[in-house]
Amino acid sequence: MPYVTVKMLEGRTEEQKKALVEKVTDAVSETTGAPTDKIVVFIEEMTKNHYAVAGKRLSDE
Repeated sequence: MPYVTVKMLEGRTEEQKKALVEKVTDAVSETTGAPTDKIVVFIEEMTKNHYAVAGKRLSDE
């Protein structure tokens, strides 16, 4: 049973997250042969103050 975790900044719509989950599920099924009903996708959303690039939090910009 494949498990996929997607970490991203918060702010996407429910429709965008639904489309993401559907496409990730399809891609995992196509590439691994796993049945779609056995694929689990987790979305972990982060705030900008929990995400940094080059030593600077995005919330500090």
